[in-house]
Amino acid sequence: MLPAALKKQLSPVLQNGFVMKRAVFQSCLELYPMEEWNALMEKVNKLNRFKKKNNDFIRRFTAGVKIVEVDATGRLLIPKDLIAFAEISKDIVLSSSVNIIEVWDKTKYEKAIDDATVDFADLAEEVMGQDDEANGIS
Repeated sequence: MLPAALKKQLSPVLQNGFVMKRAVFQSCLELYPMEEWNALMEKVNKLNRFKKKNNDFIRRFTAGVKIVEVDATGRLLIPKDLIAFAEISKDIVLSSSVNIIEVWDKTKYEKAIDDATVDFADLAEEVMGQDDEANGIS
C-alpha cells in the first residue's frame, strides 16, 4: 500500500504506470514512472548492440523488468521474482531517489544507511563539493 502522501505526489504519473526492476548497485528494487523509464530507454537504445559489453549490459540492466500499476485502493503489487531478488521479508521502505523510488526490505535499508554513514561526509564532499573558484567565487 502506497502511503497517502506519496500517492498524492505521484498522482500526475499514476495513470501511465511504472516500471519496476532490480537495482544495479544494491539489493533493492527501483520503481520508475513510465515517462522516466522511456527517457532512460531512449539512451539505452542508442547503444551499439554489436558490441558485446553493450549487449551484456542491456541484458543485465533489463533483467526482471516488470510493468506495474497502482490499483484503485493504492496498492502496488510487487512481482514474486523481484521480492526474491530484494530479499523482501515483511516490512518495506520506499525511498525517494531523485526521479525514481527505491523499494527496500526494511532491515536491508537500515543496514545500507548505517554502512554508508561512516563514509558519507567524504562522499558528500567528493560528489557535491566544488571549488569556489570553479563557481566564479573568489
